[in-house]
Amino acid sequence: MRQFMMGGLVESNAEVREGHYLLSLRLPLSFALPLPGQFVMVSLKGRKDMLLARPFSVSGFNRRAQDVRVEILYRVAGQGTRLLARLGIGEDVDISGPLGRPFEISPAINNVILVAGGIGIAPLRYLLASLKAQGTDRTLRIDFYMGAKTVDELLELETTRCLCDNLHVCTDDCSMGHPGLVTEPLEQAIKSYPLNDTLICACGPLGMIRRLSEILMQYPLACQVSLEERMACGLGACLGCAVAVRGPNGEKQYQRVCREGPVFNLRDILWD
Repeated sequence: MRQFMMGGLVESNAEVREGHYLLSLRLPLSFALPLPGQFVMVSLKGRKDMLLARPFSVSGFNRRAQDVRVEILYRVAGQGTRLLARLGIGEDVDISGPLGRPFEISPAINNVILVAGGIGIAPLRYLLASLKAQGTDRTLRIDFYMGAKTVDELLELETTRCLCDNLHVCTDDCSMGHPGLVTEPLEQAIKSYPLNDTLICACGPLGMIRRLSEILMQYPLACQVSLEERMACGLGACLGCAVAVRGPNGEKQYQRVCREGPVFNLRDILWD
C-alpha cells in the first residue's frame, strides 16, 4: 500500500553505535501498517540542503492508542544522513510510505535463515520481530547470521540474540565471532537445512548478496534478498534504481528496486 506524504515528529534519535542511529518517528494513526522489507521516504521540512527525500527500511513499527511509531535504523554515510543525525526531539519531518515489495514467507516454511551484512540488519530487525510475534501460531526456527567489519559495527546484537534460535556472529577483523565473511559459516552449515521448508532472507552489501548467490547455485534453498540502491523518487518514475533480472521467459529485463523491489527472489537477479 502506498500513501501520500505526511508529517511526523521525531520522538528520539539515538546514536546506538558510532555513526549509527535509531530514529523513532511519531506519525498519525492513518499511517498504514508496513510489511517487513518495505521502506519509507524521509525528507526534512524547509531544508534547502536536503532537496530529495531519502529511502530507509522500516526497522520497527508500533501502533498505539493515539499514534504510530516508525523506527529507522541508519548509518551516517552522506550529507542527507548527516542532517538526519542532527535532528532533535520534536522536530518535523515529512514521510511517505510504506513503499515497495516486502518479504513473503509462506505458512509452510518452518525454518527461516536471516543473513545481515552491516547496516543490512535494518529491515531484518523488523522481520525478526514480526516472525517472533507469530510464535504462538506456528512452529518456526530462526537462525541469524550477522556480519560486520568490526565488533563496533554489530548492531542490535543482544536483541537479536534473544529473539532468534541461533545467532552466528562474524567480523572481518576477527574482533568477535567467526573471523571472516558472514557467508562462510552459512556455507558450512547450508546442507543441514531442509530444502522444502527453509527460506533465506538477506540484506547487505552487493558483494555479500553475490556470494550468497554463488553458494546457492550448489544448494538450491529458496532465498529472498532486499537490495540496497540509491533512489531519487521512491515511486518508480526516475528509473534510477533499476537492476537487471531474469524475466518470466528467461529474458533479461530491468526492474526498479523501489517498485518491483526492494525484495527480490535471489535467483532472478542477473550478475553479468
